[in-house]
Amino acid sequence: MNEQHLPPVAPPGKPLRRPRPPLWARLMEKLLSLWIEIKREPAVPPFTLDRPVCYVIENYGLSNALILDRACREAGLPSPLAPLPGDPLGRKRAYVALSRRRAGLFGRPRNRSHSDALSRLLMAHRLYPDQDVQLVPVSIFVGRAPSRQSGWFSVLFSENWALVGRFRRLLAILLNGRDTVVQFSPAVRVWEILADDLPHERQVRKVSRLLRAHFRRIRTAVIGPDLSTRRLLVDRVLNAEPVRKAIADQARRDGSDYLDAWKKAHRFAWEIAADYSNPVVRSASFALTGFWNRIYDGVNVNHLDTLKQVAPGHEVIYVPCHRSHMDYLLLSYLLYTRGIVPPHIVAGVNLNMPVIGSILRRGGAFFIRRSIKGNALYAAVLGEYVAQLVGEGFSLEYFIEGGRSRTGRLLAPKGGMIAMTVKAFLRAPRRPVVFQPVYIGYEKLIEGKSYLDELTGQPKRKETIGALVRAGMEVLRERYGKVAVNFGEPIFLDEVLARHAPDWRERNQAAPDDKPAWLGDAVDEIARRIQVNINRAADVNPINLLAVALLSTPKHAMSEADLLAQLALQKKLLAALPYSDRVTVTELGPAEIIAYGERMGVLTRTEHPLGDVLGIEGETAVLQSYFRNNVLHLFTAASWVALCFQNNRRMSRNGLLRLGRTIYPFIKEELFLPWTGDEFAQRLDATIDLFVTEGLLTVASDEEGGIISRGPGQTDEVFRLRAISHSLQQAFERYFIAVTTLVKNGPRALSAGELETLCQLTAQRLSLLYAPAAPEFFDKSLFRGFIQKLREMKLVWTCPDGKLDYDETLTAWEKDAKVVLGRELRHTIAKLSPEAVSRMTGAQPAVQARPEGE
Repeated sequence: MNEQHLPPVAPPGKPLRRPRPPLWARLMEKLLSLWIEIKREPAVPPFTLDRPVCYVIENYGLSNALILDRACREAGLPSPLAPLPGDPLGRKRAYVALSRRRAGLFGRPRNRSHSDALSRLLMAHRLYPDQDVQLVPVSIFVGRAPSRQSGWFSVLFSENWALVGRFRRLLAILLNGRDTVVQFSPAVRVWEILADDLPHERQVRKVSRLLRAHFRRIRTAVIGPDLSTRRLLVDRVLNAEPVRKAIADQARRDGSDYLDAWKKAHRFAWEIAADYSNPVVRSASFALTGFWNRIYDGVNVNHLDTLKQVAPGHEVIYVPCHRSHMDYLLLSYLLYTRGIVPPHIVAGVNLNMPVIGSILRRGGAFFIRRSIKGNALYAAVLGEYVAQLVGEGFSLEYFIEGGRSRTGRLLAPKGGMIAMTVKAFLRAPRRPVVFQPVYIGYEKLIEGKSYLDELTGQPKRKETIGALVRAGMEVLRERYGKVAVNFGEPIFLDEVLARHAPDWRERNQAAPDDKPAWLGDAVDEIARRIQVNINRAADVNPINLLAVALLSTPKHAMSEADLLAQLALQKKLLAALPYSDRVTVTELGPAEIIAYGERMGVLTRTEHPLGDVLGIEGETAVLQSYFRNNVLHLFTAASWVALCFQNNRRMSRNGLLRLGRTIYPFIKEELFLPWTGDEFAQRLDATIDLFVTEGLLTVASDEEGGIISRGPGQTDEVFRLRAISHSLQQAFERYFIAVTTLVKNGPRALSAGELETLCQLTAQRLSLLYAPAAPEFFDKSLFRGFIQKLREMKLVWTCPDGKLDYDETLTAWEKDAKVVLGRELRHTIAKLSPEAVSRMTGAQPAVQARPEGE
């Protein structure tokens, strides 16, 4: 480009007056407005107008130019159809397109290697230093988000990765134009680009390459990666070196030839692989819109904006809690309708049913077996498939709990999929990986009845099409309240790797296929942080608060006045001592919460001359323990302080804090709490002050570590403290059962497995003889976690013969329990605890433990 071909520019300091778009453009925009409705992201463009703006779009097209002009006009920005000051582009416009599709009537589209207009703009700055233009990349998506008015046919013309012709683009506008998204990116000055001082042609190629990478990153975040077919992905998996080696090993083990082992690997890969289809996903979104509106009263989504800030340029791994089969449908639907590509979902092979499995597979599900232990070939194929997805930039979703929680608590995490993800990243660290925890909270569970059956010992029913149809008909006849989906604080894999292996990049280059020694610790940290961050994003709905209050009484009932006061106290605790800035709490007041509970059929009201009594009856009470457990962790500090005063009128502040530090490692492990021991003690201290302010406790001595006391007898204040303490008391009773059983039998008398069984039997009998406890009270996995924590803290250790040993430290811990638990309860537990394993030989649990997995 020669200097004499450049357009004139305005004198320095006197920019030319920017004219309006030409008349033809305004007329065509008027016509196009009948079909186009634009959503800008972000609503306020992320750049200033202190210098001229030149917009950059990915592909040339008249429709793109008109859509961009309208979006700029609605945002109060300069028009792209009017020339820049001095018209450095020489085309009387203020935008450039990276590629221009040129084709004859029967020709195929061809893209230029770079934009001539971009080249002219860069050269104008080189020749005229007074020029100072900023480039603003703008992404345009027609038909990205579905609407309720859209027809199924419009799915075929939704935005995708294919280069389309004019006719298809016209149909896309006519069918999907009201779902158009225009996304503005931050601006970059041309002079910042020219600071590299490269030759002109090389500079143009570099800028074009960077802009294309930017547009590809935005497009990937909005509509997903450029999808290969299922067949091609399976071929890549089978051709990978780790899989070829596993096939050869399998052939040697079986004594067969390589082809037979290859066919087995091919069956595994074909069984696993998803077959993602945009039309199917779009069609499913239409169907699910009606379904959600039929069964739910609304879906509240919180903190999604933080995910949108993180997602571009990252490999996002969604790790939600797992409480219902609705979880993965709901999350994918919400992401899709809010402009984020839905993830590929890890699903159990039990869901790969005829028809249903095909739909789920085309919606992004890939199916894995419940156990792959001992099947090296299957493990290699699955690991390589995950590696291919991670390497290609597909977002993933999996549930690290392994199955749906039947008790409402987060289950102990399983690190298998996390380990596969980390190893896949280490092998090909193309895009940084971020784990996105997601809390999903319900007010009523679709699977509530089946959970109740399983908790009382009935086996889990196998998924079949017939059972699914029958369940669907029942579901459509009921309403299930509201659902909350809260996005927790993300966890960046790079940061975790930097702590565990600062030189992981160098080590990985030296031995990319080795399993590093630090991998297990890194996976454990990620798994635990995921559970912690899910809890830190909890939603507290009216049903949660009612369950916490009413399940604290023996008959699950309160007078209306007492219930109003207890609900007010719970809300005050959540507001005055916030658990996290991502926790959301219902805005309803106590009276509105009670009215809501009655409308949902949770509360029953018994009228009485001395005041109405509100309660939860029968099976509803057992199911409500599920919703109490959803938010149990939010009241941990308040429950511990209240528990200390259940059997004590007076305690020293220092003594209460010391006991809190002692018990904290165990409840931290069980409830996935976020604090250190000192931070928990500070929270206890603040809770004491709040209880004093509320009149529930009084300060008997103002000295440091002074005496705190409660009121006498059956006062209202004591009643409220007892209600707050109830949920944590059951956990402490379980701990006391375990320690008492171990001490009663003596050192080196029980193995860990035998102790688990005896603890479960004791808890079951305690529940049968006295007031029924929550279903998880005798959950064997909770005893297992407590015993494991005792071993980690060296309070208990395993001898060479497999038996558990301990010293006087554990005995002292047992004595501390006397401060918290009443004499009668401690005596009952000590009496029920078996004295020897031989007495329990052949004994079977009265109630079966919850089956693992789905």
